[in-house]
Amino acid sequence: MAAIDVDALIQDFPLLSAAPEDGRRLVYLDSANTSQKPNAVIDAMGRFMRESYGPINRSAYRLAAAATDAYEGARNRVARFINAASADEIVFTRNATDALNLFAQSWSRAHLRRGDVVVLSHMEHHANIVPWQMMHDEIGIELRWIPLTDDGQLDLANLDDLLDGASVLAVTAMSNVLGTINPVAELCTRARAAGAVTMVDACQSVPHGPTDVQAWGADLCAFSSHKMLGPTGLGVLWGRAEILEALPPMIGGGNMIDDVRLDGYSCAPVPTRFEAGTGQLVEAVGLNAAIDYLDTLGMDRVRDHERELTRYAIDTLTAAFGDDITIHGPSDPELRGGVLSFAFRDLHPHDVSQILDEYRVCVRAGHHCAKPLMRILEANATVRASLYIYNGPDDIDVLVEALSSAGDIFGF
Repeated sequence: MAAIDVDALIQDFPLLSAAPEDGRRLVYLDSANTSQKPNAVIDAMGRFMRESYGPINRSAYRLAAAATDAYEGARNRVARFINAASADEIVFTRNATDALNLFAQSWSRAHLRRGDVVVLSHMEHHANIVPWQMMHDEIGIELRWIPLTDDGQLDLANLDDLLDGASVLAVTAMSNVLGTINPVAELCTRARAAGAVTMVDACQSVPHGPTDVQAWGADLCAFSSHKMLGPTGLGVLWGRAEILEALPPMIGGGNMIDDVRLDGYSCAPVPTRFEAGTGQLVEAVGLNAAIDYLDTLGMDRVRDHERELTRYAIDTLTAAFGDDITIHGPSDPELRGGVLSFAFRDLHPHDVSQILDEYRVCVRAGHHCAKPLMRILEANATVRASLYIYNGPDDIDVLVEALSSAGDIFGF
């Protein structure tokens, strides 16, 4: 399998291939936050708006029919990308947070009662914590937590006890802080044996490697367009047909109804019942183009590229800074994705980030919407460098150069 040619690939990304400023090119290491967009996506969205734009699911004329075909074509493309059994299992949402809330709130109100158990992990993003805490406050569900090992993996020693009597397991496929890749298939198998429904937060995993929701054995998963080269404003909720049929819609209005009378309403079939109002048509066209781009690369190649780049990054950072740097999460690149959260002794991550910006190195500094995990790590914040297909070893070298400058300034 041929390696990804990063120098050639970045020519597809206008922001990354732009002329240097003050002799420095842009080094974008914040893809766990949001990804850069290739020309294929930008052009597909612009071309659609210039040549084919019309309403969806509302009008019978040819332009509207073509627009609806484009929207539903994107749904089919997403289904194939994650190996869903049917395109009807794909729900378009405003973003992944919207998808996670749709399940947490609607499922809880319809199927959970006071004392019912939902199992989460200590490495979850706020979007997979706060909705369940809201349901705890509203309904009285009990939350249980899977702890972590010292190297940032899920500690599954007592998982069966945590799942005993549980109604839901909601867990991330890959940590947005630690980079840890979780054993999703094992988690889903054990949850199913306990009678629990499984929701997988796949925001950090779907863009970075092959995804097969049927092989996972999950009941639902959520992910976002903008982290996988697509536009903002579009998320995906995948759910097994029987789960979606049992899930009430959370938002009412046009498009999601079968009939409306003065004395009540009836819902449209799945997935339309979850897509009230005008859908994100242009965004769906962009996501379709993003998936085409990723499929052309091959998701196995994407994973191989990021694994080896992560290995290089860990080795290079450790060699350069030794005990002065703490890199959180597993040290083995086989067990993690390209998310590197680190901290320097006695140096605030925000100061590091500002210095890196002088070198045009883009990283995130903060709690990464994972404050419970930060408390476990005993860190108020970390610097996070996150890698993607358009990054190469040269980017890591620039990162180390910029960090060395910070060390010279602050004395480590």
